[in-house]
Amino acid sequence: MHVEGNSQVRENNPGPLTFVAGGALRPTSKVLPEHARRHNRSLVLQTLYRAGQQSRADVARSTGLTRVTVSDLVAELMAEGLVIETGQREGVRPGKPATLLDIDRTIFQIIGIDLSDYSIFRGAVLDLDGQILSRAEIPLADRTGADAVSLVFALAEKLIGQATAPILGIGVGSPGVVDLGGVVLSAPNLGWKDVALQATLAARFPVPVVVANDANAAVLAEHSFGGAESDMMLIKIGHGVGAGLLLGGSPLFGSRFAAGEIGHVVVGTDGGDECACGKRGCLETWLATPRLDAKLAAAASSAEREETLREAGNRLGIALAPVVGALNLAEVVLSGPTNLLDGPLALATIETLRSRTMAEFHGDLTLRMTTLGEDIVMRGAAVMVLSGQLGVS
Repeated sequence: MHVEGNSQVRENNPGPLTFVAGGALRPTSKVLPEHARRHNRSLVLQTLYRAGQQSRADVARSTGLTRVTVSDLVAELMAEGLVIETGQREGVRPGKPATLLDIDRTIFQIIGIDLSDYSIFRGAVLDLDGQILSRAEIPLADRTGADAVSLVFALAEKLIGQATAPILGIGVGSPGVVDLGGVVLSAPNLGWKDVALQATLAARFPVPVVVANDANAAVLAEHSFGGAESDMMLIKIGHGVGAGLLLGGSPLFGSRFAAGEIGHVVVGTDGGDECACGKRGCLETWLATPRLDAKLAAAASSAEREETLREAGNRLGIALAPVVGALNLAEVVLSGPTNLLDGPLALATIETLRSRTMAEFHGDLTLRMTTLGEDIVMRGAAVMVLSGQLGVS
């Protein structure tokens, strides 16, 4: 079981970077002297993480740092084992070939856990590039409250046992409203209220832990591994409905950590089904996977099934139009069951969005399915750990 981490990295690192609201995920420029060393260290790591196989001179040009500063930081990172020399660049110019550097992508592994599905909790061991190395899952079996928390612990234990390298950290994407300390303030579908999930996991496992809303984790994955633009919204549809927002390369959490909690927005004035929150006609009653599955199962014909999906897409478009209009977003990404979302539902959503916003400003709006499939929250959880511990994404 590899949970001890790299002691030299812990000793020499000026403290783990905190994954906080308002911080850009990818540092791109120098900052004031009092913050310089940690920021510049992150700049070097970020450059190597995204580009790989760079010389010290390449890193200096990319970051704007001096060669002396880069050499000093590289020496420190090599002493910690985070950066390695991979060989020499051949045949570029006369003279001594440059020595190439890269992050040692085998030094750590990450545990990513996704609690967003209505029937199972799933998790994975990932490498530093966000690739899945092994998987595990535990059926939820309608358990809520403390019973559901115990399943999270059991899943984490199972995944730690599968790791084959020291663990950089554990990342968890949870449904509901989650504050920046990893407290699940409210997750009605799991029966959670003020559950200090991050703190309880950190007390049990001796590695860094970060817990965030599942849609916020998903939008980070789309940004880091899905090729998304810096300004985007991701709609996560599963046990409930939530959204993650990325503006100017930074995640938006909101003043009370509920940015993107659109599942309990009432869509329209024509009633609708009763929601778990007590209101009628919330977006979740139209779109949450269990609700939509049940409606489709009750449909008498393929035409009725298509109309059910189109109506759900229309309601989603109504809910999103003011957000798209206010933020002038260029891209909306859907994440959830492809058989439900990709087709009549997505078409109805984009039609409604375009009919309810100004064409000259929003006519080129793109709506697409994520390319990351059901792994998106687990990979986003890995991004949270990478960003918090190494300052890269």
